[in-house]
Amino acid sequence: MILAGLTLLTIGGLDLVRAFLARRWAGYVVVGAATVALGIAAGAIIETAVALLAASAWIWSVPSDRRVRAGFWPALGIGVLCALAVMSIPPREQTGPIGGVWRFPTPAGELSFDAAVLVCGAVVFLMESANVIVRIALNSERAAPGDPSGVTVAVSTSPSRVGEQPAEPQPLDERPALKGGRLIGPLERILVFALTLLSAYTLVAAFLAAKGIVRFPEISRDSAHGDSAEYFLIGSMVSWVVALSAAALVWWSLSIA
Repeated sequence: MILAGLTLLTIGGLDLVRAFLARRWAGYVVVGAATVALGIAAGAIIETAVALLAASAWIWSVPSDRRVRAGFWPALGIGVLCALAVMSIPPREQTGPIGGVWRFPTPAGELSFDAAVLVCGAVVFLMESANVIVRIALNSERAAPGDPSGVTVAVSTSPSRVGEQPAEPQPLDERPALKGGRLIGPLERILVFALTLLSAYTLVAAFLAAKGIVRFPEISRDSAHGDSAEYFLIGSMVSWVVALSAAALVWWSLSIA
């Protein structure tokens, strides 16, 4: 459990650094040092080393400045590592120096330190690393270079007055695109993650249905190419799968603890 938690926490922290900080290497050092300190406090030195290696492999194989050639394999590898860590490593009885002072009561019972690290790691991973996975899915479905870009241009060939030359083609009005999806996506995944752990499956279904209803007008207007509908379906499905997988991992860990 602690291995999965440290791995998700470290990867999520590194992705947040490279998404929002200009000095990435300084942020990487801070995240790595925090992981080491947490591992020492939890008495999980080997698990910390494995988590740092997995996070380093993730940053190397999933670059943020160019197309990811490895596809879904890095994400699949992290998922398999976390699942094997939960399935094959039994819950620890000794949780290091912090185990003597750690107390976290909940309505369902006391939450162990390892479980708390796993929950925090899953939440941090869902904030930005899941965005990376969604972008991999969307980029893999985009047209290859050389295909029509899909940019629509309004062309006028008739002169506006007698004797005048035809007007130059003018692009359609382009409004600045909002980047709300970068905030909505993490909030949506964390909400699905929390509701699933609380067994509020009806609310999860209602929330997912409400999102489809809200986006339906935009999708229905895109009847010419269908790109918006495909973009919405791919992005939403991948995002939901990541959130539900994180919830399943935490639920599985808590059930065998």
